[in-house]
This record gives sequence, structure tokens and C-alpha cells, in this order.
Amino acid sequence: MNDDGQSTAMGDAEMQRLFDMFPPASYDQWRQAAEKTLKGAPFEKRLITRTYEAINLQPIYVADHIADLPHVASLPGQPPYVRGTQASGHIVHPWDICQELPYPTAAEVNQAARDDLVRGLTALNVPLDQATLLGIDPDQAPANLVGQGGVSLATVNDLATLIDGIALDHTPVLLAAGANALPIAALLMVAAERQGIAHDQVSGCIGMDPLGALAAHGTVPLALERSYDIMARLTAWAQTHAPRLRTILVALHPYHNGGASTVQDLAYALATGVEYLRAMLARGLAVDLVAPRMQFAFSIGANFFMEIARLRAARMLWARVVSAFDGDLQAQKMRLHGRTSAWTRTRYDAYNNMLRATSEAMAGVMGGCDSLHVGPFDEAIGLPDEFSRRIARNVQIILKEECNFFRLVDPAGGAWSVETLTDEIARKAWELFQEIERQGGMAAALRAGLPQAAVAATRNERFTQIAQRREVIIGVNMYANLKEQPLVARRVDSATLQVERTTDLQRARLQIDPVAHHAALEALAQAPAAMPERLVELALEAVRAGATLGELSTALAGGHTGLAIDAIPAHRAAERFEALRAAADEVTARTGVRPAVFLASMGPVPQHKARADFATGFFEAGGFAVIGNDGFATAEEAARAALASQASIVTICSTDDTYPAIVPALTSLLKSQRPDITVVLAGYPADQIEAHRAAGVDEFIHLRADCYATLARLQQLKGVVA
Repeated sequence: MNDDGQSTAMGDAEMQRLFDMFPPASYDQWRQAAEKTLKGAPFEKRLITRTYEAINLQPIYVADHIADLPHVASLPGQPPYVRGTQASGHIVHPWDICQELPYPTAAEVNQAARDDLVRGLTALNVPLDQATLLGIDPDQAPANLVGQGGVSLATVNDLATLIDGIALDHTPVLLAAGANALPIAALLMVAAERQGIAHDQVSGCIGMDPLGALAAHGTVPLALERSYDIMARLTAWAQTHAPRLRTILVALHPYHNGGASTVQDLAYALATGVEYLRAMLARGLAVDLVAPRMQFAFSIGANFFMEIARLRAARMLWARVVSAFDGDLQAQKMRLHGRTSAWTRTRYDAYNNMLRATSEAMAGVMGGCDSLHVGPFDEAIGLPDEFSRRIARNVQIILKEECNFFRLVDPAGGAWSVETLTDEIARKAWELFQEIERQGGMAAALRAGLPQAAVAATRNERFTQIAQRREVIIGVNMYANLKEQPLVARRVDSATLQVERTTDLQRARLQIDPVAHHAALEALAQAPAAMPERLVELALEAVRAGATLGELSTALAGGHTGLAIDAIPAHRAAERFEALRAAADEVTARTGVRPAVFLASMGPVPQHKARADFATGFFEAGGFAVIGNDGFATAEEAARAALASQASIVTICSTDDTYPAIVPALTSLLKSQRPDITVVLAGYPADQIEAHRAAGVDEFIHLRADCYATLARLQQLKGVVA
């Protein structure tokens, strides 16, 4: 409109006339047109993508795909909360920028937190080391557990150091405590007391998640029933004394990092959540008390729209679950924390991880995460430095402040593809969840090894796709950069750290009253049977008397043994190709010569270039130096150059129709001079394979080849690996 109120744009009539010139086409019409362009190739094979979730991604989605989906009519802030738990989305309550600070000492965590909280961080997210998660003081733990994966904590002094100078009454905390939440909570609450912060001012999540810890590590220090007893007491205590604190965590990272599909980890989320709900209800707690004390934590992978849909489906299904337990509308709201994927991170070409993290973070925001961690680009290499932390944090700040995502309410809502995927993921996850329920629930399934086997099967499927380069990892199995300068890894020296932590503990123990200390621990040990309602208060009193984390854990165990199962090992998509690169790099560093492949490119450039380029990318993924050229006119010229290069692998690159004349002659010349030389043919002319093998060709590389297996064989053959 101009200043006089007159339209300066195209009028309605003109717009309608324009639309009339292009009448809408039906899906069937589009498909017919698409099939013509395929020139006889099957539509389903070329244009439909089968995912690890057994979902067929369509090349185009139309309104008919969502016409019968009941959740589409729902509104943000209304059940089943598929569009978010708040009517205003993130406008009033933006998501928390909740970056992990994975440093081994409380002082390092504190310094990083204080630096980052004035630079955009809004929540304190502190991973715990393995010793802390197992409830073992660092002077009693195996050295390799101390400082590994997070901070080493043992005393209230450690927590006081960690939160020193941090306004805990205005800064939510996230402590994923495994089966050891009560000792961690007690230490934190007493440290907060020392700062003058009341328990009811502490917010966030000190999350007890024994099944998540069991899946990740294969062991927990407490039997499950004992863990559930403690979970119930801590949750009931928080309802009265720390109402802003969540005490139950359902972390799905172990499944994701093991290679699970989005359907699998969503089903495991539901099954774990139901297991915890039932355990709390059996101990006398109401669903409307328990469900709001729960938080779910998902890893967000690389499949952008699939990840958005999975988070939306998670809220919808959890609302269904809590409703089935007669929970009210508030209880049906899922609290959702996200972290970008560790599975997708690479050690080589690590700066690409910034791009991966940005895509995953955007999916998390669009999917409606309440808090989010974006992994630093070097997290697969070692501890992050200030630069990598800042870049990761700024990804979220840019999404919020520059891209204005906090001003959008369910930006993916109504998109035909996302709504369809939301429904498909929800249906498949619900089916798998029901199967787990029929097996006796999540704990029984883990004991029987069912999730472990299912995740392993999906992981193997992923590895197969990666090995064949049908799933591309830039800088790893495609477009490897052999000239990159490796990043310097900062890793924890656990042995040195254990000595330092032992000194800290000895100093702390000199300051306690041994009589009061012993009495407090004795009272805590008796509490589960004699005074269960006072369990948390007695833990707080024990901390005030100087009890350590290990002592609290031992007292709470009450002589009960823990539980052990087969863990779900953590993997990364790139790890197998990275092992090949690392082996080649080690040989290069040791000998000064990189394992090499000579390209016997035959004929003019147009004749060989496509396959020479393919071969270059293929071998560089395994750390081989590729010796290229502009092509040779004769087999004799190619053989002389190949032998002069000293390369022990020669790859012939030309066209299928020229190979019958080239291959026998060139192979004979090479092997007569160097019988140990390996001859590779770029391409797979099916009707010539046996003849080429008879002529001396050892390997064939092509689009359908198993790149990883081929490179591994060649490395072993050439002594790169033993």
C-alpha cells in the first residue's frame, strides 16, 4: 500500500488471472511427468529413499498425505503437544543455551562457565566422569575412570568450587547423574546453602537415569529396585523443597551413539519413561507429581526433516502415555533437551563439524527443544578450547538472535513432508514400544539384550552404507584432504589427575569431625529401611558432616550389589575410515613416505578423467597418496611411469571399450617387472571381469564397490596395518 492507501502491488484480479494461467496439477499428473524424465528407470528405485527407520521418503509431498492425520488440527500449547508445549513457542520462554562443559576438574568447569555465562550461555550443563557416575571417590577408582567424560566430583568443596560466582538461583543446571543422583543432589544443595541459595531456588535437572547408565556403561552401582526407591524419595523431596528441580532423566544418547534409528530411540524413550513412571507409582507417588519431574534428552542426527519430525512425535506420544496413566494436561507435557550428534562427528576435516552442528541444531530448534547443546567441532578429538566452545555457542545465538527462530511458533507445522514423517515415526515407534512392553518393559528388554541387538543391527546397516559410500561423510569417505593439518588434541591425563584428586580428598578428610561423620553415614545407611521419608534429609546431613560422594553411594547401596549387562558401545559413523587414514598417517610419519597408488590413465583426458577422478577420491579415503597424470598413449609408456613411481598399487583408468586391448598388455608389463605389484581396474565391465582377472587384475573399484573393505584389504596387503 502507498501513503494514500492505494495498492502498489499486483491486484487481486490480476493475481487470480495469473494463477488461472497455471492450473494446479494433481500428484498423478506430476508422477507421470516425472516417470517420463526417468526414461524407463523404476520410479520407486530412483526417486523413493528407504531410511533406516524403514520409512519410504517420497520425492514430493502433497496435501492429500496429511488429510487424515488427526494431529495436524492441533494447536501449539494444546494436547497432544506435537506443535510444542507452549502456545507462544519460544517467544516468551526461549530455549536454554545449555552447552556441555566437559572438563575434568571443578575449577576448569567453573572458569569456563563464568566466561560463557556472560557470552550467551543460559544454563549450566556439566557432564560427570565415569568414577562419579559409578559412585566411586577418585582415590578409590581405577585411574582410567577419573576425569574421563566429565568432571571429577567427590566432596562438597568440589561443588562449591564448581558453582563459585555463578548465580545458581538464576542459572538452571543439568547434571545427568545416571544411578547416582541423590549423592550429586545432596552435594550440590549443601554447596548452594554455603552460597546462601535456598533449595527452592535451584532449578534445572539433576537427573537419575539408571537404565540410561546401564545401556551406556553396562553396569550401575545399585540394583534397579534400590535405585527406584531412591528416585522416589528424591522426587518426593524435590516436590516439597526444590519445586523447580527435575529429578528423573531419560537420556537416549547411548542408543543414538550406538547407531540406533530415530524410531528405535524414540521407542526406547517411551519404554524407559513408562518404566520410571510405573516404579514411582508403585512407591506411592502420583503421576501428576512424577511426570513434571521428568526430562528427556535426545541426540539430534543428520537427517534434518526426520529429526524435526521425531521430536514432534516424541511430545505427541509422551502425552498419550501420560494420559493413559490419567495424568493431567500439565503432566502430559514433555520437557525436551537436545544435543547435536556425537555419531556424526569426525576427527578428520573437523571444521566440517561446524556445518553438521548447525544443521542438527536448527533441527533441534525447529523440533521444539526446551534446551540445547551444540557440540564443539573438536569434541571427537579431545577437550574443547575457548574457540571451539565459542563457535558452538554462537551457532545457537545466531539461530536465536540473527535468524529469529525464537520468534517462530512451530515453524515446521503444516509442512506436508514433516507432518507425514511425524505420523510415520510415531506409528512405528509406538509399535516398537508396545513390543518392548510385551517383553516385560525396558529393564527386562535390556537384560535380555534386545535393544543391544536391534541397535547393533541398525549400526551394521549404517556401516555398510558408509563403507559403500552410499552414505557420504565429507572429508572422510569422500573428498578426503590428505594435506590437512591435524588439530592438536587435549586429553585428560587420568593418572596425574588421580594423584591431584587424592590430595584434595586427603585435605578435605582432615577437616571433618570423625564422630559426627560416622554417625551421619550410619543414619543414612539405616534410612531406607527405618526412615525412608527422611532419606534425602539424612543425605544432606551426611554431606554437612563431610561425607564424600563415594561414602554416600556406599551407604545408600546398603550392601546390595549393582547390576551388569551388555552395554551398547558408542561409535561414530566415520570411525572405520578414520582408522584407515590413521594407519596410513602413522606409516607416513614413521617412514617419511605415504603409501601410494599410481594412476595408469590411458588415452586423452576425456577418455580417462571420470574414472581417474573417481579413483583419486576412492584411494584418498584410505590415506593413500594418488599419483596422477594427463594420460598415456601406450601401455609401455604407462608401465615405465608406474614402475618409476615406486608405487606398489597401479590403477588402470580408461573406458570399458578400451580395456580389452589395454589391460592384458599393461598388466603383463607391470607384473613381469614387479610380481608384487597390485593392479586395480577402475570400473566393472561385467562381461570382461573373468578375462581381466586372468590377465592379472587384482581388484575392481566402482560405484557399487565396498570402498572400506577394498581399502582395508589393500592396506593389509601392503603392510600398512599388521
